[in-house]
Amino acid sequence: MEIILKENGSKGFAMASENNKRAGMMTYSIAGPELIIIDHTDVEPDFNGKGVGRQLLYAIVEMAREKNIKIIPLCPFAASVFKKMDDIKDVLKA
Repeated sequence: MEIILKENGSKGFAMASENNKRAGMMTYSIAGPELIIIDHTDVEPDFNGKGVGRQLLYAIVEMAREKNIKIIPLCPFAASVFKKMDDIKDVLKA
C-alpha cells in the first residue's frame, strides 16, 4: 500500500493506492500553523475491511508529529480510531 500526503492552501489529504488503483482518501483542513482538522475518510468498496482508513490516519498522525501540530478529528471514522488507540493520542487536540 502506497500513501501520499499533499497540501494545497488550507486543505490537505492522504491518498492510498495499491497497484495503481485508488484505495482510499482522508481529507483535512489546515486550521492554523499548529492545528489540522480531519474532516472526511473515504475507502473504495474493494478495499473495505483491509485497514486502509487506519493506514491513512496513521500517515497523517506521523506528519502531525513531524510538524509538531495537533489534530481535531471531526470525521466519525478518525474520531473512533482516536478513541480506541492510545498510541496516537499524543497528537490529539485536548
